[in-house]
Amino acid sequence: MQSKIIGMLAMLALIFAPQYLPVYAMTLLTELVILALFAMSLDLMVGYTKLVSFGHAGAYGLGAYVCALLSLHTSIPLPFVVLLSAAIVGIVAIGIAWSCTMATGVSFAMLTLAFGQLGYAVAIKWVSVTGGSDGLSGIPRRLGPFGWSVLTTKTGFYLFALACLFGSYFFCRALIRAPFGQVLRGIRENEMKVLALGYNTRRYKIAIVSLAYLFAGMAGALYASFAGFANPEMLFWTVSGQVLIMVIVGGKGTLIGPMLGAVFFIMVEHKLSELTETWGLFMGIIFIGFVMFAPDGILGILNKKLFVRSSKHVSHQTSGAGNASGGQSA
Repeated sequence: MQSKIIGMLAMLALIFAPQYLPVYAMTLLTELVILALFAMSLDLMVGYTKLVSFGHAGAYGLGAYVCALLSLHTSIPLPFVVLLSAAIVGIVAIGIAWSCTMATGVSFAMLTLAFGQLGYAVAIKWVSVTGGSDGLSGIPRRLGPFGWSVLTTKTGFYLFALACLFGSYFFCRALIRAPFGQVLRGIRENEMKVLALGYNTRRYKIAIVSLAYLFAGMAGALYASFAGFANPEMLFWTVSGQVLIMVIVGGKGTLIGPMLGAVFFIMVEHKLSELTETWGLFMGIIFIGFVMFAPDGILGILNKKLFVRSSKHVSHQTSGAGNASGGQSA
């Protein structure tokens, strides 16, 4: 009950944040919302199916480039550009997932890395389409449906990105709680047992990888519209490493945990980069600390604290009731 109340309060705070935060803070918050969606998409693979991907940035960057090309060469409104970009990435991901799921474990991770770096190489070399190393800039934010101009403002775009995050989260939560999600958990825990029960686990893997890429593509499309550019660095393997850190630090297999991990990663990165040029070293130490001492991540720490408080409250009530009953019987 406490976690639900906290979640509702957090949602309300995010919705009404534009009324109280300055412009710079809103820019940072919009970036956090987009990266939270990106991290949550990877959690579908890592947290629920135990499919570690080192090439998730490929979906993120592809979504950004598709959005950039559609925005620059068509007059499709912004919401439909984002949704169409996500759908195209999801369709492309079916072929990638079919190839990658032929392997398991480290081999699967290496194949995702190979496809991600292939996308990076194409973005660098296909200059006529992608702009090469310079990327594509000047991406416009088209008016929304029926000529709505609200999405061209910072507040309007933030609320649109927030709506994409909330919609994606509730869809993923319903999916995970459905029988489909139960099979994914079975694959994570013991794939051979799920196979013995008659399930075609590879089909489930292909489906979840495609969905994960779809939401990552949506995040990339949002970022391209937000920043106004798309460049090859968005597809580089270091971006995949960063989002994987967000998932692990936040708490994999929770959907909400990776969102917290994204917020933690970006805030710490901003603070450390202001203090030292070797901020990456300290970020690595923090990551190692989480892996060694808090494997359940930030959300796991918060859940333990809430559990301890609730158990203390219950024990206090139980002891109080016991004293009262003892007094009555006396």
